[in-house]
This record gives sequence, C-alpha cells and structure tokens, in this order.
Amino acid sequence: MNSDSKSRNDIWKWLVLLIVSVFSIYVTYPPTTQKDEEGNVVQEGKLRFGLDLKGGTSFTLGVDKDKLRDIIVAANPDITNRPGAVEAEMNKTLNGCDERIIQVVRRRIDGMGMNEPVIQGMKDHRLLVQLPGIDEATRATAKRSLQSAAFLEFRLTHADDDRLISELMSKTKSCPEGYVRSGDRFVRAANYNEVASRPGYATRLATFGVPDPSYQFMLEEVRQDKGGVPSYVGHFVSRIPPAKKPITGEYLKSARVTLDSVGSCSIAFTFDGEGAELFREATRNYKKGGPKNKRGAEGRHLAIILDDVLISDPVIQSEIGGEGQITGSFTAQEAQQLANDLNAGALPAPLKLLAESSVSPTVGEDAKRAGLVAAGLGFALVALFMFVYYWYAGLIANIALFLDIALLPAALVIVANVLGVFAQQQDAAMGAAGSTALPVLTMPGIAGLVLTLGMAVDANVIIFERIREEFAAKASAGTALKNGYGRAFTAILDSNITTIVTGIILFVVGTGPVRGFAITLTAGVVISMFTAVIVTRLLFNSTTNPESMKPFKMLSIFKKVPSIDFVKLGKVTVFVTFGICLLTVAIFFIRAFANPASVLAVDLTGGTSLVYSIDQNAKPSVGEIRKVLGEFDNAAIIQYQDGVGDSTLLVKTGETAESKKGLELPNRDVAAHVTGMLQKNFDKANIKQISVDEVGSMVGADLKRSGTLAVVCSLCAILIYVAFRFEFGFGLGALVALAHDALISLGIFSLCGRQVSLLVITALLTIIGYSVNDTIVVFDRIREDLRKDQKTDFKTLCNRALNECLSRTVITSITTFFAVIALFAFGDGSIFDFALTMLIGVIAGTFSSVFIATPVMMWFYKGRRPQFTKETAVEAEQK
Repeated sequence: MNSDSKSRNDIWKWLVLLIVSVFSIYVTYPPTTQKDEEGNVVQEGKLRFGLDLKGGTSFTLGVDKDKLRDIIVAANPDITNRPGAVEAEMNKTLNGCDERIIQVVRRRIDGMGMNEPVIQGMKDHRLLVQLPGIDEATRATAKRSLQSAAFLEFRLTHADDDRLISELMSKTKSCPEGYVRSGDRFVRAANYNEVASRPGYATRLATFGVPDPSYQFMLEEVRQDKGGVPSYVGHFVSRIPPAKKPITGEYLKSARVTLDSVGSCSIAFTFDGEGAELFREATRNYKKGGPKNKRGAEGRHLAIILDDVLISDPVIQSEIGGEGQITGSFTAQEAQQLANDLNAGALPAPLKLLAESSVSPTVGEDAKRAGLVAAGLGFALVALFMFVYYWYAGLIANIALFLDIALLPAALVIVANVLGVFAQQQDAAMGAAGSTALPVLTMPGIAGLVLTLGMAVDANVIIFERIREEFAAKASAGTALKNGYGRAFTAILDSNITTIVTGIILFVVGTGPVRGFAITLTAGVVISMFTAVIVTRLLFNSTTNPESMKPFKMLSIFKKVPSIDFVKLGKVTVFVTFGICLLTVAIFFIRAFANPASVLAVDLTGGTSLVYSIDQNAKPSVGEIRKVLGEFDNAAIIQYQDGVGDSTLLVKTGETAESKKGLELPNRDVAAHVTGMLQKNFDKANIKQISVDEVGSMVGADLKRSGTLAVVCSLCAILIYVAFRFEFGFGLGALVALAHDALISLGIFSLCGRQVSLLVITALLTIIGYSVNDTIVVFDRIREDLRKDQKTDFKTLCNRALNECLSRTVITSITTFFAVIALFAFGDGSIFDFALTMLIGVIAGTFSSVFIATPVMMWFYKGRRPQFTKETAVEAEQK
C-alpha cells in the first residue's frame, strides 16, 4: 500500500473517531439535570441510575392464576361441569391483559405522587415496578395497593337474607372455612391466611350454606373489637345483576374521600352516563315499593362488593342517579388509598408479589461513591502499569484507555440497541428500540465498567508483544507495526467475539442489573477493540518514523523466551486440578442438598434477605438475635459484617409473602415483621433497615434455571465457535479449560462461606467469556506455527507457542487482576461476591489456558498434527 492510500485511509479513520466522539458527547451531555435560578428544570440529565445506586424499591408482580381460577369458579360454579370451560375463561381474561394491568398500575402509582416510577411489562404476565427514593411507610402502602384488584361491583342481598342467615346460625355449628364462631358472628381463625391461600377456597366460601346456586355466601366486617380483632356477619348475595347489565367499577367517573359529622371516612363516587342509568334502574326497581321489590314495604339491601369482599349493604331508600357512597370501617389513609385505587380502575386479573428489592437512599449513594472510587483506582493501576512496562507504547495504550471511557457512552447506546434485538422482552431502562438514551447505570454495570478497564488493554498487549517480536527480528518500525497489528488481529477478533457471545447470553437470560452488566461489558469490549486496533495504529502512524530501526523501549518479564515443558506438566496438572474441582464442587452440592440456604442466596432459593445498620457499641450477639427470631424461623441465617463506626447485620430467612408463615402476617410483609421483632427486642441498638430482597419460590426457580441454562449455552457457544475457527479438538480443549474455571471458581467461592447468587453466576459467565481469551491467543499461535512450520513435531510446536505467549498471558492477567482488586477493595455485598469470584476465576483462567487447554487438545489428536492450510506468501505479506 503506497503512502497516499495509507494517508487517505487514516483520514477516514480519524473521521470515524470524530463522529463517534461527537455522538458520545451528544448522548451524555448534560450528565446531570440542569435548572434555572428559580429551580425549574431546564434540561433533564442524561445519566440515569438504578435503584441500587439512588435508593428505592422494586417489585416484581405476576398474575395469580390460582386465584383467578378460584374467582371464575366462585362467580359461576356450574362452569366446572363443562370440560375446559374454566381454562377457556382464564385465557380470555389473560389475553391482552398485560397492557390493561400496566395502565391501572401506572394510574395507581401516579395517584400516590411517586417520582419517576418505572413500570415495565415482562414475559409470562409479569410486571416490574420500580419506585425510586421512597421510605418504608410508602413502600408498605405501595405494596398493598399493587396487590389490590380494586374490582368494585353492586349486587343485591337475598330478599329473606336476615331470616336465612338466622336459620343458618341456629341450625348448624359449622363455620365458613378459616373462621370460628364469636357469639352471633364470625372471626378469622389463627390460620386464616394460610387457609385462604389454598386452591378452591373462594369457591368453598361462596357456596357455604347457600339456599340455591343463584346466591353466594359473603362476609361483611361490621365492627372493630377493642382488641383490634374484626368480626363478620354473613349474607347471601345474588349472582344475578340488579340491572340489565352488571354494575361495576368500570362505570366510575371519580371517587373521593368524604367525612361525616362525627369524622368517619367514606368514599363518595360518581358514575358516568351509562353507569348512572344502570344504577338508577337498579335503585328504582328495588327501592321501597319498587316494581321488582318483593319485600314491598322495605327497600332491598344493595351489596357493595370490593375484591370479592362485602364492604357494606345499605338499604335502598329511593331512586339514586349517578352518585353514591361507600361506607365502612376505613381509616383516613385506607379511605384515600381506596379512592385512588378506584379512580385508577380495577385490575383485569389478580396480582401477587413474586419478588421485592429495596435499598435506602443513603446506601445507594454510598454504593455509587464506592463504585466511582473503584473505577478510578482500576484505571489508575492499569494505566500506571502499562506506562511503566511499555513506556512509549504504554502511553499510546493509555490514550486509548482514556478514549475507552470517553467513547463508552456511544458504545453503550449502540450495543443496547443491538442487544435489544436478541431480547424476548424489551427493557426500557436498558435503552434499545432505536433509543439514544443511555442505559440505566447499576452497581453491576459499574462492576462491568471496572472489569472492562482491566480487559481493555488485552488487545494492546497482544499487539505490543507481536511488535516486540518483529523488532527482535530486526524489522523497521513501519514493518514492525504492520506485522504486529496484522498478526495479532485474528487472535484479538476471536478472543473478543467469545466475550461478546457471553454478553449476548447474559443479556438474553438476565433482567435489570444483570442486563446492565451485560451491556457495559459488551460495549467495553467493542470500544476497546476499536481503540486498540484503529486508534492506537493512527497514533503510531502519526508519531513514529516508519524507517527507524530503533525498537520501542519495553520491559520484559523474561529476557528470552522460556523453554518450559508445559505439555509434560499437563499430564499431572489436569488430573490434580480436576480432582480439586470435583472435591470442592462435591462439597458445594452436599451442602446445597442438606440446606440450600447455606450456599445459595435468596434470589436462587426464594426467601427474604434483610440488611440493617446497627450501633456497634450496643449490638446484640448472634445468639441473642437467633433466640428472638427462632419462633419465626429457627433456620434463619444471621451474620455480622463489621465496618468503621457501625456494623451491618444480615438476616436471611426462607419465609416470603407466599410461604405458610408469611401468609399469616399482616399484609404478608415478612420484612416488616422481622424488623419489628428486632427493633422491639433490641431498642438500644438503633437497628435500621437499609435494604430488603424478597424472592418468591417461583422467581427463585426461574433464576436458577436461567442461570444454569446461561452457563451451559455459553460453554456450548464457545465450543462451537472455537471448533469452527480452528478444529474440534481445539474447541474441546477450550471447553474443558472453561469448565475447570467455572467449577473451581464455584467450589472455592462456596468454601469461603459466601452464598451463590445470580450475580455470582454472572461472574462465572464472565470468567468463561474472559479466560477463553488466553486460550484462543495460544491456539492462534499454534495454528500459525503449524502453517509456517511443516517439519517440527506437534508437541514441540505446542510447547513453543505456550512459551511464546507466556509473557502476554501474565501481563493481561495482571491488568485484569488490578481492576478486580479495585472492585474487591471497594465493593460491598453482592459486588464483593462478584469480585471474589472474579479473583478466583482470573487465577484459574490463567492456569487453565497454560496447563489444561493445550494438553487436553493434544490428547484428542493423540500425537497427530491438525491439518491447517499452509500459509501462503501472499497471506504472510497481507499480515
């Protein structure tokens, strides 16, 4: 290529760099929200932070199909006589319900005055609701509201309701399931919540003592005892609408809270035109003396039903138009929330809480600060090492490293849109779908950024080591640069593609923070390839005399290429290390089988994990805490994590809102119950809840299944890619080495007393995608030597390639190690677990790429040379 062509190509590359830089500035500026002097928002900031960095609560909700089935059967018991009718009715309800659920939930959240909520539909009729910066009281209110169907309906009680109920009470001592007698009324039994969650409960309650199938039995709360225990009276409520169409909340125009003369709260409502006409028809027909009123001198009772619960049954005194009132035993807060829910509309299907995660704002700010410090430290360590070791070339690499950070926003937006193509469910928080908005930054995303800083210089190291070899062969600077970049390119491409494949798999199977990590990791790899291959070459071309014969100044780990017989050592190392793998993994599975909670975090087993700040000078012992919590869960895991000034207390229980004990709690709030027990018994310890993670068994099983699938898919994808780019034997060697890295990292991590979470599985996948890089570089050198050297035996060629790549293997491991150490030093909680797993994995990956992958590959060929196409003179020249 002549100098003119080379100059024109460089101009185009500089132009591409300029365009990417401008785009990066565009998607980033202004990073924070801009306000005028009066405090009005002028322009929204482009940086968005996840709840783990700014605090808040995240709920994952799903359609309660069991409850939906019960509601359908309770409304029409005869439906069970028609095979498949219940399922057909359920499918009819679920078809297209997701959009309606999102609309209703959004209106409810807006009615609560939430700031910048995120409401996102997910697969399998699930819903993610994120509420930033809310306190504990607001969290509890939101939790109740999101699970309330708010289905309002008006029907009639039986014309002889009083007599029939009186006869029922006098003739039988039986009670509705889940209730006990208290005089002439019922009260809920101690196990009511557990009983009410059993399949078919709604149907059994609705058919209790009914005079005929056209009525259903319902209970009305009539008073509040001094002890706070509500009591109930029974009614038989007609299933037949009181007008030509059912009168439901869908006709409500508005609802508002009103106060009577004694200060009792009620909800006044107004119907729209059609609803007003239906309500007028019903009250006209069944008022005192109405044409359809069989009681004649007395008006019929109008049953006001909310979520299949009878709220009140006032007598119809006269014809009523478009307005009415709902009375009951409401507090001011309950009445306001009910009015909000009615205004938002009814959910088309009942929802249940599948998972909950909450982080206090102060903890979020601390996590943000620690993440930024870790990123800065990681950058400084890597940059310092590269400059000291490679000097001038290291300075070029550091400029590229700085550009990696500067151009990363552009890469994040582009990668988010590309990865969005692979996602079954779009995630608005993660960009995609043509958006130029930056993905939401989470703590795992920061971890991905820090890790990217360590991995970004991999390509530079490969190139620089190749350039060193060219200078050793007495090449000029121009030739050394040309050959160094050319011969390194295939290894860079292959090794980075495997990491990108892992990122795609992480994005597809992950949600929320895991997707954030996948985007950051993939974007970092893409932009580091661009700067390492394109930008650094431009900088060398602009600052180097191509005719110079003076080598670039570089330090050396080895003064000459070592001559270690790695293949011979591999016969021992493979069996020893896999023996260690099997032992540690066996211990892990034995512990997991005996007590899953001892080795698996709540996001994989289901349960509730709470973190508290606590006064270090007054903290109770673990034994004292266990004694207090033992009545609720004697298998709870209790750990202290001591810091400076304060201690952090971790309590993990297997109970959730859907467990037997959780069902018996007020509002099914495990976190509130455990927190209350601790604060009551240890009031001097100043215990404050700073985060909560509650994961139902369904979500835990899904995450465990998706995590396992992701690991298997990553291994298979890398096997296929390496086999395609090289040969099957090479792919098998890489697969065995990666399996070793994942298994030994899992086993040793577990032996450290830590619990495996979804983020730890993410770290294992990252190890798989990263550690294969070393292996591919070695395999690329073996393939190159096989093509150039047709005479040397295969074992000698493999040993030579391993020794030639040893310096590069050590250096890239060091730079990645620096980045992980920064995370390890400043990460907390799950990020600490991620960093610990990566530390183990980096060491294991470095070892396996040298001592496992190549020996296993050689055993597959049994001394036979793989037949790669011989390198032609033209190919050599092109390189």
